Amino acid sequence: MQPLADKLRPKVLADVVGQNHLTTDNRPFTKIIENNHLHSMILWGPPGTGKTTLARILCEQTKAQQINLSAILSGVADIRKAIKQAEENRNMGMATVLFVDEIHRFNKSQQDAFLPHMENGLITLIGATTENPSFALNNALLSRSRVYILKSIQADDLSTLLIKGVAETQLKLSEAQKNQLIQSADGDARRLLTLLEILSDYSVAGVVQDEEVALIISGQARRFDNKGDVFYEQISALHKCVRSSNPDAALYWMNRMLDAGCDAQYIARRLLRMASEEVGNADPRALTLCLDAWETWRRLGSPEGDLALAQAAVYLASCPKSNAVYTAHNQSLADARDLGSLEVPMHLRNAPTKLMKEMGYNKGYQYDHDSKDSVAFSQKGFPQEMGEKVYYQPKQSGLEIQIAKKLDTIRKKRNV
Repeated sequence: MQPLADKLRPKVLADVVGQNHLTTDNRPFTKIIENNHLHSMILWGPPGTGKTTLARILCEQTKAQQINLSAILSGVADIRKAIKQAEENRNMGMATVLFVDEIHRFNKSQQDAFLPHMENGLITLIGATTENPSFALNNALLSRSRVYILKSIQADDLSTLLIKGVAETQLKLSEAQKNQLIQSADGDARRLLTLLEILSDYSVAGVVQDEEVALIISGQARRFDNKGDVFYEQISALHKCVRSSNPDAALYWMNRMLDAGCDAQYIARRLLRMASEEVGNADPRALTLCLDAWETWRRLGSPEGDLALAQAAVYLASCPKSNAVYTAHNQSLADARDLGSLEVPMHLRNAPTKLMKEMGYNKGYQYDHDSKDSVAFSQKGFPQEMGEKVYYQPKQSGLEIQIAKKLDTIRKKRNV
């Protein structure tokens, strides 16, 4: 039996939903068909946004022979077979489009296998990927292709698609049930039609019960690719919302990730990093609180331990911010790496043996606790070649206000 998603697959650009930036008048794909000039391209977008459908339409409308490969199931032998078929097509005066689904799963050598045949015009390559081409594909392949971004299908377009699906399945759905299906589809047209198809198996005489809808949408995961683009986009959003003192948005992004199945301990590690990078000495308690939240999660697990992570995220977003330590760390690390192996000044070296004392180790060292204000202001701390430097510049935020006052006094007396 033909799946509903395949049965309703658009045959022309006008029937494609959600990609108006590519398919309407004077847009790239319309121009390709009008000019009958198909070029190599990468279609990048989330699942269920029409990558395979658009490739098929472009091939049919430009009268090209389409050869399909799946990077999940195919290897170099399959590529060679496809190239041989393309050569036969050329001998018969036909152009060939090689459509590679999940092209990011091919390794570098497999991707390189397409290059000479793209160069000599034997094939036009259309690759489909859910991964960022900048990271998933090699530069040589990208330089010979144009990247088109497909967008997640919005609710209005999903509603249009749902109307067609309901007409095909002859189901009777309430507005509330339709909205539940659209929300559960999460921008994925294929998922929406699959849910509708499953519902048709449950229904009696086309009538759908609320509990049946609840049953099929339960456990429908949000779009989330572990360690992929969406993963890094969402953790970036969490980090930046903490930085901008927006606890509500920080909670939302954290729970988006947890709800989608992200490892809670990964989030705990990132929160701990934020405590140092974004808060630092403006509120040193943040570091301890994040450690405690992580340990609490380790003891309780999910979902009970998730509340501790939420507490940490809210605290980080709400407390004073300072990246002064983060900045100072990077500056001092750069000097440590760039300036070579400078000698430790003699007065800062220990002298545990007689020989070392005779060599001048520890000579001239001033014990700070014996000095006024417990600080030896004339004592240098850097290698002589560097002179005294200032890396750490506290912000006027939280505890660093007091730290700044103290360091300002000390540095003035040291003439730094």
